[in-house]
Amino acid sequence: MAKIALFGATGTIGALVLREALGRGHQVTAVVRDPARLAGSPAAAGAEVVHGDVLDPHSVAAAAAGRDVVVSAVGPGAGDPGVLVTAAKSLIGGVCTLDAETPRPRVITVGGAGSLRTPEGPPVRDATGIPEAVRAVMQAHEKALDFLRTVPVEEVRWSCLSPAAQIEPGERTGTYRLALDDLVVDEDGRSHISTEDYAVALVDEIERDAHTGKRFTVGY
Repeated sequence: MAKIALFGATGTIGALVLREALGRGHQVTAVVRDPARLAGSPAAAGAEVVHGDVLDPHSVAAAAAGRDVVVSAVGPGAGDPGVLVTAAKSLIGGVCTLDAETPRPRVITVGGAGSLRTPEGPPVRDATGIPEAVRAVMQAHEKALDFLRTVPVEEVRWSCLSPAAQIEPGERTGTYRLALDDLVVDEDGRSHISTEDYAVALVDEIERDAHTGKRFTVGY
């Protein structure tokens, strides 16, 4: 059983990570800016719900203390995509304030697909027809990843999980394929994953610790 601090538990992906982790018997603390949104919710049954803000390193440190893993499933929503970079820096900064003499928790972040290489070579973000608002989020995810790659794993053992090009609610099959920086595509050339199976892959990483210091991706 892992002790997990989860930021973004009220979001689409975060809520499924919360459910998946609780279903496997992990001890989850949902760190949210408005605990009333989760308190008493059936979705959070079995979780500890506390107030906190991923953008505040002091709040991150308080949530991370005594945990095995800190997960950030925070997204920008309709706001400034730059919050993804701020969140990544706050996560690392907060964890780094913890006593280095004791094991610091691992950090796992929800990444984006924009910087993944397509089978043709160029990254996903360079495809034609992508709305500028979506491209801006892709670029922010890439900047957050660039920052994480500057963090020595000796200081913080981080991982970043990028989804397939298409991710949407669907079925939990429990099956998927993994890659590192190359987009996972099926035999028809389609890159997709359900949010449910993305959550499965993320909790699998919590349990397996197979991609420390790496970005990896998932798809069918």
